[in-house]
Amino acid sequence: MTTPTAVPRITPRTAPPALFRDLLAAEWIKTRSLRSTPWTIALTLLFVVGSTAVATLADRSAPSGPAEFRPYDAYPPAGYWTLILVACTVGALTVVSEYSSGLIRTTTVAVPARGSVVLAKAVVTAALWTAVGTAAATGSFLLSQAVLDRHHAGVPVTQPGVFRALVASALLAPVCALVGLGLGVLLRHAAATVVTSVFTLVMLPPMFSETSRWSADVGHALVSAAWNRLIRPWEPDPGSLAYTATVPGSWLVYALWPLLTVILAVLVVRHRDV
Repeated sequence: MTTPTAVPRITPRTAPPALFRDLLAAEWIKTRSLRSTPWTIALTLLFVVGSTAVATLADRSAPSGPAEFRPYDAYPPAGYWTLILVACTVGALTVVSEYSSGLIRTTTVAVPARGSVVLAKAVVTAALWTAVGTAAATGSFLLSQAVLDRHHAGVPVTQPGVFRALVASALLAPVCALVGLGLGVLLRHAAATVVTSVFTLVMLPPMFSETSRWSADVGHALVSAAWNRLIRPWEPDPGSLAYTATVPGSWLVYALWPLLTVILAVLVVRHRDV
């Protein structure tokens, strides 16, 4: 007779949870592997800086008094409306493209922690568009001042309000890109996300004026209105009847829009089916 021997139990080995730096690396690979990414960034920078050159050359006459910072020269609306549109659209497509192609199912199977995936996308998007925004704002300022210096109308970056305008213009791109990303997670549809982003960031602010308190409060809570206030070097006139936004309030708008949209996206994606 033979004595039965115990057969060892074989348990399937579970893969260790993905580290956050691995998620960042994966999202960066996805971003840089798209052929449209470098072309989109290059064309956007070219248009923004080119619009600065056109605006500065059109207003190249030297003022009669001391040189003052003119935000229309360094940061023309045409160029920065375009930067807002491109940043929010690309930020939205970072998420929406995975939903439309079905790649999001592969991602969630590999990484069940969906909130971490959204945060990794947000970090990569913020880093990329901060670099783009910094390049656009710095290039726009240097080009405008190079043209104005020839007419003795240039201003140094140390002049009051100039550095603030530079930082606000550089951060405009990542703020809008993160808003677009958050809306993309919430809506999961390309057309709906792009239309909502464009309406919220571009079309909605001109509907509100500063002549009445309620209208001014709603307008000041929007991103483009906050940027428009931050690039202006002067303070509001105390005797004016208009309800002008404050600088601290505009910085708060800059911080709250991307923070709230990303937090809401993380909370929603954790409790929703793919």
